[in-house]
Amino acid sequence: MIIIKILTKGDCFLMSKRSNIEISVSGHIDKALRQLKKKIEREGIVRDMKRTVYFESTTQKRRKRLVRAIKQNMMRMITLGTAPKD
Repeated sequence: MIIIKILTKGDCFLMSKRSNIEISVSGHIDKALRQLKKKIEREGIVRDMKRTVYFESTTQKRRKRLVRAIKQNMMRMITLGTAPKD
């Protein structure tokens, strides 16, 4: 059994979130890679790294937050069955 550890930490000013992801590999490496990708996506590591690499103005951040909230509300309404029908 192999344990893969990914430690990410950035500068204190740029990235305040630290991640420690562990995946145990028993047999299939493809399966472990899929698990790793899912965990990284759930943690939001890639999103945080992109945020530190590219500069976003406050209006862009606000707009992204608004678009994300609208999408989440639509998905919530669809799952509850209360979405408006076109």
